[in-house]
Order: sequence, then C-alpha cells, then structure tokens
Amino acid sequence: MKILFASDIHGSAYWAGRLIAAIDREAPDRVVLLGDLLYHGPRNDLPRDYNPKRVIPLLNTLADQLPLTAVRGNCDSEVDQMVLNFPIMADAAELVCPDNSVLFLTHGHVYGVGFHNSVNRLPKLAPGSTVVFGHTHHKVNEEAPDHPGIWAFNPGSVSIPKDGSHSYGIWEDGTFSHVVLTEEA
Repeated sequence: MKILFASDIHGSAYWAGRLIAAIDREAPDRVVLLGDLLYHGPRNDLPRDYNPKRVIPLLNTLADQLPLTAVRGNCDSEVDQMVLNFPIMADAAELVCPDNSVLFLTHGHVYGVGFHNSVNRLPKLAPGSTVVFGHTHHKVNEEAPDHPGIWAFNPGSVSIPKDGSHSYGIWEDGTFSHVVLTEEA
C-alpha cells in the first residue's frame, strides 16, 4: 500500500498542479491532505500563482479519482468546505495501515508533537503510532522527543516551504520518505 501526504497548498494553483502531476506519477492507493488547502493565511506571503478558485477543481477532481482523507488546517474554514466535495473540517483522523500500524493525521495547530511551531499535545496513542502533521512547513521524519514510542512525520509544504524545498511525503510498506517538488523550467 502506498499513501501520499501533502500539506499547506495555501491556494497556489501552480504548486497544486505540480502536486497533481506528482500524484499521477506516484500512483498512490490513497491521498491524505493535512490542511491549509485554499487560503494563504495572514502570516504567509502569497504563494506562486495564488488562485484558490483554480485549486478547487483540481482537488475535487482528485477526490473523485482516489480515496482521499483530509483534516482541517488553521487557515481552513466552513466557506472552504462549501466549495470542496470531500470533508475537510475534522481536526484529526486515524488510518490503520495493512501492517496494523496507526497513523494519527492532524494539521499541527490543535494536536501536535512540538516540532517547530506546532503545539505539543496529543490524545492517548498506542506505542508505535505515527503522528502525521503539517502546519510547520518543515519536513520531519523522526521519533517525537516528548512522546516516547511515537513517530512523527511531516511532509513539508507544497507551496510555502520554510525549510528550503517544496515537498510531499510517501508512506509505502511501513516506510516514510520525503519527495521534493521541483519547478518546471
């Protein structure tokens, strides 16, 4: 099984298009969107080709083609839910993988593992669980320091990276990895 994780698109039609092309190449079994899909937020500069109205049909078409799970980011609101045809308003979700590992999915502003500017608050999770989050715009793939036995994975940001590279994440057969998105020439 292959899962693709993406976070923090922030209304960039350019980077949403690059992500859709990557999804076509990767051919995942499921896509997980970790919030902040359409709006750039008051603390961020406008991303390249900021055009939420162009991002909406890209994401809706994706949801029609693949199993998709999404959680709410701090920049997502009810008005965003009105234009997207898949649920985005949950603060968290869980996926149980074929190997019975549990992925706790969240944006990072309500629940988090304390990396960068995410909160350091989790519900009770079974040892061996993984918290998959966005929000910080920094890639993470390591044990959560304040939560022994809990792994933390952040795919980074699709459109407004704060660690130098646009990216998404992959989980395949129990292994997490980051994939850097490049700009077209």
